[in-house]
Amino acid sequence: MYASQAQAQTAPPGFPSWAYVMNTVGALPVIPDDGTLFKVPGSEVTFTRDQTRGPFAASDWHPDDHPAMPRVVANGRKPTVWACARCHRPNGAGGPENASLAGQSAEYMVQQLKDFASGERSTFMPKRVPNVLKQSFIHELTEEEILESTDYFSRLKPRPGLLVVKESATAPKTVNRVSLIGASEDGAQEELGDRIVEVPADLERFDVLHDDQVQILAYVPPGSIAKGMALARAPGGNSSFDCAVCHGADYRGIGFIPSIAGRSPSYVTRQLWDFQSGARNGAGAQAMKLVVAPLSGQDMLALAAYLATLKP
Repeated sequence: MYASQAQAQTAPPGFPSWAYVMNTVGALPVIPDDGTLFKVPGSEVTFTRDQTRGPFAASDWHPDDHPAMPRVVANGRKPTVWACARCHRPNGAGGPENASLAGQSAEYMVQQLKDFASGERSTFMPKRVPNVLKQSFIHELTEEEILESTDYFSRLKPRPGLLVVKESATAPKTVNRVSLIGASEDGAQEELGDRIVEVPADLERFDVLHDDQVQILAYVPPGSIAKGMALARAPGGNSSFDCAVCHGADYRGIGFIPSIAGRSPSYVTRQLWDFQSGARNGAGAQAMKLVVAPLSGQDMLALAAYLATLKP
């Protein structure tokens, strides 16, 4: 369900292991394609199993909801460069396992790709599948592909309502997929405790068919949203570190500074921890390191819970 015990034991106290879902690429059995055509609600498009799981073709169930995708976004480039929308989705929504790109500035995304390629930006758990896959082809991207893909995602408008945040003392019992978790089929509940549980409302549509309009349900501890609001206005009790100073009054970013509103709380927590641990560097990282230095793992959880409730 979380990072393994061995991995967690090497981490400092307070490490949010729940945010770093770990598994291996071959963790799930591959169901043979028998030619069955699948459909999803709100779409007339059909795909077979093989068409929804190939790395060189994004499952575009709702083609009228976004501009035409550049080739690198829709199909990647064989034999190594995966289609960007295969993981980040045609509408740029991403998921708990990776980043939402819709509406982020092209300038910011270009810099992040360069930081990934140079090694300036990494993650505390570099063997997480999304990071391993990105590193397998990041150096193969051409300058033209970088500019085309970042321009495409920057022109997308974030889709409100895809992320639903619920304060609760309990959450669905979960099953582990390759890089995210989903609610177990039996509907069982368990104590939430000091963590966030973030699951697709329909696991098969999200993780197998790759429908980019599936809602994500985030269960956060009672009281965490109010605590996060207070922290966002003065992280660590220092009013000079008000998040709005850099990220804007609505937290939707200003120029090179990214939007942090309405984003996956698992993703946000990973980024805060990556900054604090020194795994994430590159442009703008030094300012963030000063902000996150005094934060505990529970502070990060609260901040992520609050930011997830905002309009993206």
